[in-house]
Amino acid sequence: MTFPERFSNLPEYAFPRLRKLLDCHAPGGAPLHMSIGEPRHTFPAWVTDIVATHADEFGKYPPNEGTPELRGAIADWVARRYGVTLDPERRIAVLNGTREGLFNTALALCPEVKAGGRPVILMPNPFYQVYAVAALAVGADPVYVPATAETGFLPDYAALPDDVLDRVTIAYLCSPSNPQGAVADRAYWADLLRLAEKHDFQVFADECYSEIYRGDPPPGALEVAQEIGADPERVVVFHSLSKRSNLPGLRSGFVAAGPQSMARIKQLRAYAGAPLPLPLQRVAEQVWADEEHVRENRALYARKFAIADTVFGAVPGYHAPQAGFFLWLPVADGEAAAVKLWRETGVRVLPGAYLSREVNGENPGAGYIRVAMVAPEQEMRHGLERLGDCLYG
Repeated sequence: MTFPERFSNLPEYAFPRLRKLLDCHAPGGAPLHMSIGEPRHTFPAWVTDIVATHADEFGKYPPNEGTPELRGAIADWVARRYGVTLDPERRIAVLNGTREGLFNTALALCPEVKAGGRPVILMPNPFYQVYAVAALAVGADPVYVPATAETGFLPDYAALPDDVLDRVTIAYLCSPSNPQGAVADRAYWADLLRLAEKHDFQVFADECYSEIYRGDPPPGALEVAQEIGADPERVVVFHSLSKRSNLPGLRSGFVAAGPQSMARIKQLRAYAGAPLPLPLQRVAEQVWADEEHVRENRALYARKFAIADTVFGAVPGYHAPQAGFFLWLPVADGEAAAVKLWRETGVRVLPGAYLSREVNGENPGAGYIRVAMVAPEQEMRHGLERLGDCLYG
């Protein structure tokens, strides 16, 4: 049997790889999983009541693009959060989680040829792995651009050669970034949008961590695009309830784009979309409308940020995250540190190299571990203290 070659060079996914690395060793203490970014804070108590009230709607086919009520709730949230008015009919579609949107939107919008050659899709390095598989699926050349301490943990796309930039069709940018917790400021977004205009590509703004921050709310691509008068077709924005509202199992997100792009997104979804069940759309309608639980969630993460700063503030190379819920901790070797930590303490973390690709002999994640601050507060505190004593004591 013959199989496609386009995915043959994909490395093993991060978490099966982690299991192979660690499961052959006995944990050195009560296991504490700090490797997976699965929110464990409480979601709103009324969520299950809404599901029960609308349970009969499991017997109906849901609309692919989302109910009018849900798209309206999303448009209202965008207006409150970013001061941007979007037509919910022409600019918004509901997603079954942002991962499928980040993948399928590339299928819908990436042209087969750009500047007479294979298209290029840019992504930060390290990165969310769906960016790479989307690039390969559309026959594009993925270009991994380092997002290191030297670049503020954000990629410097403008430093690429013009002949590469001229072939770019899509540039992924995650802000706040996973795993480093860096935030693209207004100047960064404006420069990226102007670069996209100059070289005629789209910016895919992955903003699923936008509501977990310390200090000022992170600016979004939509609001900066409006401020500088950018073409609405330049920006495609992705948001999710997974992190904002501690509802990863709801699988509810949305994509916002210019009307021409959205028409193509909806056309593809009509053939291959995975719509969210109606009772879950009813939940999402109410969750997007409520901010109280989001503020409570953010306050809890703020306390966790403060704990992390106390434990690691004196560690050379420690960068306090601006947002998100990960720590990106410097170590000599990420795999060796993860094994040592598991064997001596039972704390489980992810080697940074598993989120990156080696380019020109260098993997920008090799000297880091990613730590998810999702456990209950005191449990997390004890885990971070065990980690600090083991690796930095």
